[in-house]
Amino acid sequence: MKTPFPSFPIHTLLLAVALTATSGIASAEESFDALVKRLTQEKPQFAERHEKLLEERYDLADKPADGVTMAKGKAVQGGVRVKLAKGSTWEKLAAMPPAEIKEQNLWPAGFYPLPHPHHEAGGMLFPQPQIDEIKKQTGRDITRFDLDYDLPQHLLPEFPAPMFLTTRPDLGDVSKGQLVTLTNYYDLFKEALNPKQLEGLRLLVTPFPQQQFNATDDRRSLQAHLGVTCFDCHANGHTNGATHTVGDIRPNEHRHRIDTPTLRGVNVQRLFGSQRALKTVEDFTEFEQRAAYFDGDIATAAKKGINPLERGSQVHPMAEFQELLDFPPAPKLTVFGKLDPAKASKAELRGEQIFHGKGQCATCHTPPYYTDNLMHNLQVERFFKEKMINGRLASADGPIKTFPLRGIKDSPPYLHDDRLMTLEDTVEFFNIVLGTQLVADEKADLVAFLRTL
Repeated sequence: MKTPFPSFPIHTLLLAVALTATSGIASAEESFDALVKRLTQEKPQFAERHEKLLEERYDLADKPADGVTMAKGKAVQGGVRVKLAKGSTWEKLAAMPPAEIKEQNLWPAGFYPLPHPHHEAGGMLFPQPQIDEIKKQTGRDITRFDLDYDLPQHLLPEFPAPMFLTTRPDLGDVSKGQLVTLTNYYDLFKEALNPKQLEGLRLLVTPFPQQQFNATDDRRSLQAHLGVTCFDCHANGHTNGATHTVGDIRPNEHRHRIDTPTLRGVNVQRLFGSQRALKTVEDFTEFEQRAAYFDGDIATAAKKGINPLERGSQVHPMAEFQELLDFPPAPKLTVFGKLDPAKASKAELRGEQIFHGKGQCATCHTPPYYTDNLMHNLQVERFFKEKMINGRLASADGPIKTFPLRGIKDSPPYLHDDRLMTLEDTVEFFNIVLGTQLVADEKADLVAFLRTL
C-alpha cells in the first residue's frame, strides 16, 4: 500500500510534529486578527523584560572611541560595556580560577548568552534603518507587529555599509553609498560583473517566503508578504546586525541567538551554517532557505512557500557573487597580514606582539585573514551555573567557529550571539576564558592592534 508521503520516512514526520510544537505557530483555531491582537497586547511586557536585561548587563551609551572609524566613517564605539557585580574588578576576576567564579556567582551578566528579544518566539528581526530603506526603495515592509529590534544603532555596523569586490579593488565602494536592493542592483553592477555574477546578485536581493514573512495567517507581518532576501540581513554583503534564532537546536531554550556574520571574505572560509555543518558557500546558499528561513521547521515550510534552489542555475551564481566580497582596506597591513612598522603606532605594534604571544589570539586567528577555519570549544560553562534567562537556558555553547578578524572593527557586536558590544568587552572576555592574565596596558594595546585589521 502506498504511503501518502513517499519522500518522508516516518521518523522525519514525527520530528516535524515535534518541531511544530516548539515553533510558536498560531493554533488552527486562532484567526489572524486574533493572533495580531494577542501578540500586540503581549509585546510591551516582553519588550520591558528584555530592556531590563540589557540595562542590567551593559552600558549602551553612545561613547565613540577617539579617532577610530569604520570603513565609511562611522565612529567605532569604545570602552568596556559589560557591567560587573558590586565589588568585583576585571583584575580580580582574571586572577580567580573558573570554579571559584562559578561558586561565588561572579560571572559578569554580559558574558552569559544573550537571548533573542523575545526568545520564546524567535525569528528574523531587523534594525530600523534596514526596515526604513527597504520600504522606501521597494515598498516591502519587514516590520514585525509582535516585537522590535533591541540594540541601539550606534553599537551596530555602519549602514549602508560599503561593498568591496576582490575583482575590482580599483572601484572602492561599488555600492556607491546605497543599500543594494532589487531596484538598483542592475544599474550599480551591470558593468562590474559578468552575467553569471549579476544573476547571483539578483537572487541575493530577491525576496522569498520565510517563517515570519510570508502569505499565511501565522506570519508576523501585518500584510501578506513576499518574504525576505539574503541581503536583508547581510546588507551590502556585510551585516546590519539583524538577529534570529538558530533552526537546528531543540528544545527552544537551547537555541542560540544569531549574530549575522559579515559575508566579507567568505571566499577564504570553509565552515558555514549556525552549527558549521556545511562545508562550502554553495551548500550554505542552497540550504539557508530550507533551514534558517523556516526555523528548521520542515512541517510548515511547504505551506509558507519554501523556495528550493536549483544547484546549477541559481546556487552557483549566488555563491560566485558572495565569493567576490572583499574585506575593507587595511592600509597598515603588509601582504602577509602583519603590521608595517613604518605605518603602525607603537601601541599597535605592541598589541601585535601580544596577539601573537601572551594573548594567545593567533593560536586560532592566524594571518593573513586571522582565522584557522576550525571550531573550538571555549567551555565557558566552567564559569557559571546553568540558569534560565528570558527564555534562554544559559548552558554549554559547544564548539564555536573561528571567524576571520580582518575588518573586525566594522562588525560589532561580537561573539556568535551578540553578547559582547565592543572589542574591549571581547578582550576582557577572552582574557578570563583563556586565562592569559593581560594587564590594563596590554589589553589597550591589543584593542589598538585589532582596530588595524
